[in-house]
Order: sequence, then C-alpha cells, then structure tokens
Amino acid sequence: MEPIDYVTAIDDYYQNLGYPAYDWTINDTTPFTPLKKPLAKCRVSMLTSGGISHRTRAPFNPTAKNDLRVDDVDYQSDDKDFEINDAYYDTRDAIEDLNVVFPIARLRELAERGVIGSVAERLWSGFMGRTYNRSAVIEEAAPALVEELNNDEVDLLILVPA
Repeated sequence: MEPIDYVTAIDDYYQNLGYPAYDWTINDTTPFTPLKKPLAKCRVSMLTSGGISHRTRAPFNPTAKNDLRVDDVDYQSDDKDFEINDAYYDTRDAIEDLNVVFPIARLRELAERGVIGSVAERLWSGFMGRTYNRSAVIEEAAPALVEELNNDEVDLLILVPA
C-alpha cells in the first residue's frame, strides 16, 4: 500500500470542485526547540482540533470555517463529559472512545506512570473550523493560546489533529 500524499489529494479534491489551489503555509523560520528538562519532569498540555466540546459548553459548529475558538478543558474531566461536533471526519470511533482524538485518559496515565512530570490543569480544544485566515491564527489566536500555556507553566504541548 502506498502512503497517501495528503496535500496533493486535498488540492485535487478542491480544485475539482472549482476552488483555486490552496496556498499551504510553510514555516521555515521556527527552529527545532529541544526540551529544556527531561520529559519525566515536564508539565504537559494538549490541544485537539477534533470538534470536542465539554457538555457544559456550547457545541462547536460542525461545518465552521475560520473558527478560532479555543476552549480550556479541565484535565480531570471524564471521557463521557464530551461531545464531538465535526462534519469533516468520521467521528464514529471517537464517539466510542474519546481518546482517539483527545487522549485525555492516556495523558493522565503517562503522568501516573512517571513518563511525564504532570498534566497541566487545563487542556485545550479548538481551531476546529477549516481555517483560511492564517494571519488571524498567527497574529491573534496562537499568541493568545501561548500566553495561556505560559500562565499554566506548560513545558510541552501535544497537538492532536483530527
């Protein structure tokens, strides 16, 4: 089986629908940054883009575009406290086991086993909508999230795309 060339497949799909070729973001200015301490001493947070919303919050719009909303999530939340609102991927497995797209229980297990130092008190769900306004992400939304991560003294953020 050949690997899927995701970029080409997406470009072909949307161009066949009449859209112009997508202007993919290529980041060649951010250097690789090694951890400043061992993983077993790091505070870790996580961000999913899978349309995961806590049942106490408004659900994400499953067909949103340019939705830069980012919700904080209590790391002690139960897997059953969430719903998935996303129309751009098959959510059946994620509905059965949230950890497929938001491995909250696995992250806590890593902390319990000492693989990571601790789980940050807040995890994150957002950037769910198809985002075409990159400048808003780069100039506003991402820096706001980084500020919150710094407030939580997070050493490592795990990104879980859907």
